[in-house]
Amino acid sequence: MRLLILGGTEFVGHAVAQAALARGWEVTAFHRGRHAAPEGVTTLLGDRTAEGGLAALADAEGDWDVVVDTWSAAPTAVRDTARLLAGRASHYVYVSSCSVYTGPRTAGYDESAPVVDGSPDADDVPYPEAKRGGELAVLDAFGEERSVLVRAGLILGPRENIGRLPWWLNRIARGGPVLAPGPRDLPVQFIDVRDLAEWILHAAEHGLSGPYNLASAPGHTTIGELLEACVRATGSAAELRWTPAETVLAAGVEPWTQLPIWVPRDELPEVYASVYGLDVARALGAGLRCRPAGETVADTWAWLESIGGAAPQRADRPVVGLAPEVEAKVLDA
Repeated sequence: MRLLILGGTEFVGHAVAQAALARGWEVTAFHRGRHAAPEGVTTLLGDRTAEGGLAALADAEGDWDVVVDTWSAAPTAVRDTARLLAGRASHYVYVSSCSVYTGPRTAGYDESAPVVDGSPDADDVPYPEAKRGGELAVLDAFGEERSVLVRAGLILGPRENIGRLPWWLNRIARGGPVLAPGPRDLPVQFIDVRDLAEWILHAAEHGLSGPYNLASAPGHTTIGELLEACVRATGSAAELRWTPAETVLAAGVEPWTQLPIWVPRDELPEVYASVYGLDVARALGAGLRCRPAGETVADTWAWLESIGGAAPQRADRPVVGLAPEVEAKVLDA
């Protein structure tokens, strides 16, 4: 298989490149040159947002069996690239997001749920509309039978550049009393980036098409199991102090951002359903396999240790995490 990755140097793209290389595929990455692609990848340099920025891609020789695109910003970048490649690639896999679905959502929503309005000709639009516009750009250029729309839920794992699981690991590694937001048995649904990458390649090999929700099955793990796995992985003597959700919220602590991954189900049911209510039966029926949560946690910590503990941070995403003085104030109360 000949694979073209648009990106291929950071979180999801890097995982796809490594998984493809492990299968013996021929991998080309088109990117801006800000980070190195994995060893063994052929590199084409260009900026999709600049005039003439696709020149290296247009001049490259040969065709590809599949294109994987993780773009999250202006849909016009997906539009222009997809149009350029429509006659040179057999399949186009676009890594979208469950954010494309409209609210309010209820637990168990599948790929038939309504989606936000979007346009492939849009430039600076909010994230949900940007991802939907990217989907439409791919469909316009490749058609439904040659397109896969990967509507991913929460993505965790090594090389995460959003900071959610790395924040928890680093916080717990520091030890001491840790504000652990309850309830401990709150179900959490996510996908390890490596499992996402493997399924993307599986979809390409088997000629799958259409939209797929990509996450683990509902109830794959709990917030308690996840944070306790962080304690084990780091070898920390941290004390998880489980605190009722209403107490955490009353202190003004923001779920998801200040306490990453955590969304209280009873207090914020619509938000919780949006993040942790995906029906993933279609993907599971099409070969998705998800590793245990403890493995994701342990491997993410091993990666963090290998780079000195400071995780990379995407410039287009806000920094997550709770300030130590705020955590101490809530614990003292």
